[in-house]
Amino acid sequence: MITDNIKNLENYNIVSEKVVSFLMNLPTETGHYEIDDTAYANIDIYNTKPLENCKFEAHKKYIDIQMLIQGEEELDYVPVNELKISEPYDEKRDVMFFENSEKTPDTLQLKPFKFAMIYPHEAHRPQMGKGQQVKKVVVKIAV
Repeated sequence: MITDNIKNLENYNIVSEKVVSFLMNLPTETGHYEIDDTAYANIDIYNTKPLENCKFEAHKKYIDIQMLIQGEEELDYVPVNELKISEPYDEKRDVMFFENSEKTPDTLQLKPFKFAMIYPHEAHRPQMGKGQQVKKVVVKIAV
């Protein structure tokens, strides 16, 4: 997991110039955006949820860059190999889900324009909070 401010994103060579440009010049509308042949983004508005209503998830085909545009949310993360699978990998959706662990995960407080770059070997539990409305962009970069 890498966390940093969006103004430092171009320092990470896994991120193309087109992805950097997209995130530095975000559209205002929610929706799905094709960035280039290897990356796309979704911008959504939703309410954060209590921890017990959130699940750990992981992906195999994409690196996530998750960044809030408005609001605050917590995101837990833990290595995939430390969790038990609750829903097997779905290749079409590129996602698998895990049981919530007894182990205490690391937690990140997401705030506007602070991003989290999440790799396939890292499970993450996003959308945690106290029912606050957030606006978030998630960029998917093929690995």
